[in-house]
Amino acid sequence: MINDKLADIRLLLVDVDGVMTDGGIIYDGNGLETKVFNVKDGHGIKMLQRHGIEVGIITGRTSAVVDIRARELGIELVYQGSLKKIDSYLDIKLKTGLTDNQIAYVGDDIIDVPVMRRVIFAAAPADALSEVRSVAHYVTSCAGGKGAVREVCDLILKGRGLWNEVVSRYEL
Repeated sequence: MINDKLADIRLLLVDVDGVMTDGGIIYDGNGLETKVFNVKDGHGIKMLQRHGIEVGIITGRTSAVVDIRARELGIELVYQGSLKKIDSYLDIKLKTGLTDNQIAYVGDDIIDVPVMRRVIFAAAPADALSEVRSVAHYVTSCAGGKGAVREVCDLILKGRGLWNEVVSRYEL
């Protein structure tokens, strides 16, 4: 049943704090914000992109660190300061021409639920709020910032029948 939902995914949207990171925010003595991103999540995102699946970010906070990470990963759809994420989602649909049936989303908090209810495939990290996990089609075994995004990326690639092609890129 999950593979049916993944077959036509063309876009993966992700939250940042609690999904791409563990939700922690670190400030240095100068007030500069630091976040820790998981390199495996980044590799999963790059694998999706190499296979024609776009990735975007919708986050409630605004952080220069997110812009840096998005640039590093080649993510162009970046919506920060989105306190009503459904509005950002609808704008993304207009810009891309995609339908709900072509979009997956990963979120961890109640702000994510309206988008999760619209997309064909919604996932939540293992440590997401219970209200969010109950809306998700899939709950990762990994916590946010600890490989949850990679787990979803791999699931999408397998569901789209692309996994063997992905693996063959790394074989001798």
